[in-house]
Amino acid sequence: MDRMLYLAMNGAKQTLIAQAANTHNLANTSTTGFKADFEAFRAMPVFGPGYPSRVYAMAERPGIDFEPGAIQQTGRDLDLAIHGDGFFAVQSADGSEAYTRAGDLQVAPGGILTNGAGQMLIGNNGPIALPPFEKLEIGIDGTISIRPVGEDPNTLVQVDRIKLVKPALTDLEKGTDGLFRQKSGVNAPADADVHVVSGALESSNVSAVGSLVEMISLQRQYELQVKMMKSAEENDAYATRIMSLGG
Repeated sequence: MDRMLYLAMNGAKQTLIAQAANTHNLANTSTTGFKADFEAFRAMPVFGPGYPSRVYAMAERPGIDFEPGAIQQTGRDLDLAIHGDGFFAVQSADGSEAYTRAGDLQVAPGGILTNGAGQMLIGNNGPIALPPFEKLEIGIDGTISIRPVGEDPNTLVQVDRIKLVKPALTDLEKGTDGLFRQKSGVNAPADADVHVVSGALESSNVSAVGSLVEMISLQRQYELQVKMMKSAEENDAYATRIMSLGG
């Protein structure tokens, strides 16, 4: 009976892990540029002394859904969406270079260009800092041009260029901060073939309906595992009663 109990307990635990991943996806249905995590179960034999006659379930994240989200027009000059494949290069909290599809940009104090999560955009020579300006334009290749304060209306000065990269998707992994990095730890080079759309944002690629259906399915799986644990307890109680009668 104890084997049945442990198998059911493990199944319930792994279902909760899968539910947590699915809930995380669902919570980010409105997050700009978010990429959903896949989740799956895998059979894992228990190896040790003797024959591996027991197989446990193991929840894992086999990959990331890189399917692009919908492009939504906003008309805001600082909103950018990447057309096709590619990523914006940003500086993560630990100072390393990372990649994201979130293009909801803003100018922080000191002229630092960040996205909505507060991560600094990287340009030709590190984080981008803009001088005071009256107008800003971002070209299809990520080139940033401004009209400095007090200058003629027709004056536009190029100040920097957002680093746009296109590493192989198989070489990327997602960190706990939601940012992507190359598995090798090497920074990806800038790619001139990556283009942006100004005045637009890429929505999350999470399907709210699909995630809700998955949540219900996982909840039912969890309830089934709990029932199995209850059955194991009842069977153990019956076996103990029979043994006591036989004595």
